[in-house]
Amino acid sequence: MKNITLDITKAACFLGEGAVKAYEPKVKEAQQALEAGTCPGNDFLGWLHLPTSITPEFIEEVQAVADILREKCEVVVVAGIGGSYLGARAVIEALGNSFAWLIENKDNPTILFAGNNIGEDYLFELTEYLKGKKFGVINISKSGTTTETALTFRLLKKQCEAQRGKEEAKDVIVAITDAVKGAARVCATKEGYKTFVIPDNVGGRFSVLTPVGLLPIAIAGFDIKALVEGAQDMERATAPTVPFEENIAAQYAAIRNALYNEGGKKIEIMVNYQPKLHFIAEWWKQLYGESEGKDNLGIFPASCDFTTDLHSMGQWIQEGERSIFETVISIENTNHRVDFPFDNENLDGLNFLAGKRVDEVNKMAELGTRLAHVDGGVPNIRISVPELNEYYVGQLLYFFEIGCGISGNVLGVNPFNQPGVEAYKKNMFALLNKPGYEAESKAIQERLK
Repeated sequence: MKNITLDITKAACFLGEGAVKAYEPKVKEAQQALEAGTCPGNDFLGWLHLPTSITPEFIEEVQAVADILREKCEVVVVAGIGGSYLGARAVIEALGNSFAWLIENKDNPTILFAGNNIGEDYLFELTEYLKGKKFGVINISKSGTTTETALTFRLLKKQCEAQRGKEEAKDVIVAITDAVKGAARVCATKEGYKTFVIPDNVGGRFSVLTPVGLLPIAIAGFDIKALVEGAQDMERATAPTVPFEENIAAQYAAIRNALYNEGGKKIEIMVNYQPKLHFIAEWWKQLYGESEGKDNLGIFPASCDFTTDLHSMGQWIQEGERSIFETVISIENTNHRVDFPFDNENLDGLNFLAGKRVDEVNKMAELGTRLAHVDGGVPNIRISVPELNEYYVGQLLYFFEIGCGISGNVLGVNPFNQPGVEAYKKNMFALLNKPGYEAESKAIQERLK
């Protein structure tokens, strides 16, 4: 099997000669710190060798639970926020039919995602849609007290029990949570739900290859064994023993830091020419934004879907402030073929494309855009993926994870904590008069006078 590949030549040319190579010692040091567990945040390194630690028996266990929900549910709602849903959604959207929700005779349950916002209309519309449907719930939360997810799960739990009865609901509600503590664990034990454990040493944004991601992906009908195999092969291909010139994760970390420090590039735009990859970029944004954005440091992760966003963001990218670089995910081979038709009247003037595959037109749009952006002063990194399937998506996921761990260490931050996300929660709880936040509430009321 081929591997995904990385081309940094159209980015390195914006830097001085040898600038990327100069990062090799820093990258090696960062990799060694990850391996030795001596880096900041070393209590959250469970993802590092997670792929190769997954056994066939564990995959069978996850698949068995998935099969029960596939048999008993028309709809499965994944309740989680951040890393507790983005990884699963990224894989399902990348591999699934773009119009799956419109297909009436389905082989797989519809997978919906909730618990990632506090939108009242969204929750009303969700619960209305679920009325009369055989639905199940996957509750994903280490603590069970994350506001968005806990609120949603409370609503869905009551609705599922009301529609299916408490005994039947018990068979279609699954908790993915802490091994021993937390509200979600207490609830699951009390109600008798099937549970999977979120490992203590795996943070949410690195959890897609745990049951957090694997269970919803399996329920959606995709091959989690192949997904894990792809990640395992990428773990081996990016090991510290692999030379820098062959290690695509090491090179990605090096070019990003070189562009940031030496090139003054503060924004990385993740670009795709395949709309199925939209949520891969959303997952990537959390992975890198939450890992690197601290201590007043870090590249800002943004994303665009091309060619769609060329008609909205293309002007800024081409001629705006030169603070950006692009990372393009390019899919070499599509899964289906559509040929451009000939038209006798040719009113649109497109007969010069007649007989060509639509993907050929898309590839030329990709190449033409990359050339234009490089000419316009935008460094371009290209990640080439042979095709969109479980194996290569598994490779891509681990490539970004290990690249993030290395890059964050080179940057000099702790890539595995997220202290900044607690600030808004304290303010929200104080404004809602949550017990224990009286002092904060009083301080906020003074500020609002």
